Amino acid sequence: MRKKRGKLQKQGNVIVFPGTVEKLIDEGQRYAENYQYDKAVELLREALQYTEDDEGLLSIYAFSLYETRNFQEAKAVCEKLLAIGSQLYIETMELYLTVLMELKEFRQVETLISSLLEEDVIPPESRDKFIRIQNLNAMVADTQHKEQSGGIELEKVFEQFKTDSFFTQTNLQQLQNLQAIRDMNLRPLKDLMVAIIEDKRAHPMIQSFVLYLLVQQQIDAEVQVRKFDEMCTVNTKNLKFPEEMPVAKEVLKLVEEKLEQEPSALEMVQYLLTRHMFVTYPFEWFHYLSEEIAEGYIDFVHAMFGEVKETDYDLIDLINLLEEQSELFDV
Repeated sequence: MRKKRGKLQKQGNVIVFPGTVEKLIDEGQRYAENYQYDKAVELLREALQYTEDDEGLLSIYAFSLYETRNFQEAKAVCEKLLAIGSQLYIETMELYLTVLMELKEFRQVETLISSLLEEDVIPPESRDKFIRIQNLNAMVADTQHKEQSGGIELEKVFEQFKTDSFFTQTNLQQLQNLQAIRDMNLRPLKDLMVAIIEDKRAHPMIQSFVLYLLVQQQIDAEVQVRKFDEMCTVNTKNLKFPEEMPVAKEVLKLVEEKLEQEPSALEMVQYLLTRHMFVTYPFEWFHYLSEEIAEGYIDFVHAMFGEVKETDYDLIDLINLLEEQSELFDV
C-alpha cells in the first residue's frame, strides 16, 4: 500500500514540506520556554511566513521580541494581536504598554491606561497592576526628563553603585543610598543592582531591599540569591512582594485568627512577621509549614510576656536569628 503524502505548502517559489512549519513552531516554543529568546525569534519569525496569524504563536513571538529588545517589531506584533481581538487581551496590553515605555512613548502609555480605566474594561484583579504601570510610567517619564535636562548625573550614580564602591560603605550608608534612588528609573542600573544582590558581601536586608526595588519597577532580571545558607534563582518581573508571597499570606491569616482575642500579642507578632518576611525575601522561612511558623511566632511573643511553654526550639532559634539580621548596624 502506498504511503499517503501530505499536501505541500508554497510560499512564493519556496516549497514547504509537511511538518516543517509545525517543527519550527515546536522548536521556537521550546526555546522560548528555556529563555533562549534569540533562537525562538529566529524560528518563530520563519514559521509565521507560512501560517495565518495565530494568537498563541504571535503572543510567544511578541514576548520573545521584547526579551531580545526588538521593541519596534514587538510593538507591531502587539498591535496586530490587539487589532484581531486576542483572547489574551489583558496580557497583550500589559506587554504593549511595557514596550511603549521602553520606546519612551510615555504620553501614549498614559493615554491608553487612562482610557482603559475610564471605560472599565480592565478586570478587577488586574486594575492594581495597570495602576502600578501608570504610576511607573509617570515616574520614568519624569526621570527621563530630568536626565535630559541634566537633573541627574547618571555617571556618578553608576560609579556609586559599582560593587567595589558600594561595599566600602557601611550597611546603613548602603541603605540610605538605595533609598535615595528608589524613585529613579532603575532600568539603566539593572546589572549593577543584580551584582549587588549576588555579591557575598551583601547583607540580607540590602539584598531584600534591592530585590524589592526591581520588583516594584517590574524590571525583568534573573537573579541568583544566596542567604542563610540557602540559594535560589528568581526572575524579578515574576516575583511577588514579600507580603504577597503564598506562605506569608497564609501565616498572617493564621495568626490573625489565633490571636483574635489578644490584640497586643497580635500586633507584636505582625510586627515581627513583617520584618522577618522581608529579611528572608524571596525565601519564606525556608522549610517550615505555615501552621508551624504561626505557632512559633505566637510562642515567641508569649514568652516575651512571660508565658513560656514547650515549643519548637529550632524555629525559635531561627526567629532570633532573623530578628538579629533584620537590623542594619552602622559598623
